[in-house]
Amino acid sequence: MDGSNQSGVSEFLLLGLSESPEEQHVLFWMFLSMYLVTVVGNVLIILAIGFDSRLHTPMYFFLANLSFTDLFFVTNTIPKMLVNIQSQNKAISYAGCLTQLYFLVSLVALDNLILATMAYDRYVAICRPLHYTTAMSSRLCILLLALCWVFSVLYGLIHTLLMTRVTFCGSRKIHYIFCEMYVLLRLACSNTQVNHTVLIATGSFIFLTPLGFMIMSYVWIVKAILQIPSASSKYKAFSTCASHLAVVSLFYGTLCMVYLQPLHTYSMKDSVATVMYAVVTPMMNPFIYSLRNKDMHGALGRLLLGKVFQRLT
Repeated sequence: MDGSNQSGVSEFLLLGLSESPEEQHVLFWMFLSMYLVTVVGNVLIILAIGFDSRLHTPMYFFLANLSFTDLFFVTNTIPKMLVNIQSQNKAISYAGCLTQLYFLVSLVALDNLILATMAYDRYVAICRPLHYTTAMSSRLCILLLALCWVFSVLYGLIHTLLMTRVTFCGSRKIHYIFCEMYVLLRLACSNTQVNHTVLIATGSFIFLTPLGFMIMSYVWIVKAILQIPSASSKYKAFSTCASHLAVVSLFYGTLCMVYLQPLHTYSMKDSVATVMYAVVTPMMNPFIYSLRNKDMHGALGRLLLGKVFQRLT
């Protein structure tokens, strides 16, 4: 994907969050620590679900795929940033920048769509418990996941191809830790109206439609929970949704801080919010889902104790 002739540049400079050597040293160790925690946390979630047959249910099937997406998401951006800081070489090729942009856009969309399927799973489990086994069959789960992948891949492809039409003839400096859509559009010296229009139109479909679906799902879920006579049963039903609600709130809260604003107001101060959804959210998801989940606690315990036992024997 060599667009250097059309773009006007052969590479960009990823300056990160600071150009100060002292601050870069602190940022390097901070992001390295966060990356390692994210990798270990999500890998443990995937392994625990994969090796424990008691977790081979639709809810944990989607959770494992969410962890895989988060793992891929941070690997797309953080290692390159760490290399840039350590080597003091801030350059990223035009093709490399567009590749990073493609995976970033696609994986954010995939994260969002998987969260929507998880909301549907919770809706069926609580509102239609007698039909759960048949309604959430293995075939349907795989189909839903396949649709999530198809829509997210197309979403990323559309915006990446549109970005290849943009001409860059001014500054090559990107004051972010990765090639981000709004930042690139601000660096453009050609007309980006088409990009912005398509971004709003497709974003409304990919993000607002699933969000509306999740809100409606939880309206029905809350109604169903309130009709449960037993207080302990109410608590148990709500606890199965609490982790998902926390992750959805964190995901959409940080995303809205970045993207629910006019393009011309997008500035360096938004880098903190960008780091939140790009780094902090994938890191927190494993902790949120395992914090009060007894099944996950048990699976992680059996996984880790099993590895220790194998080493001892």
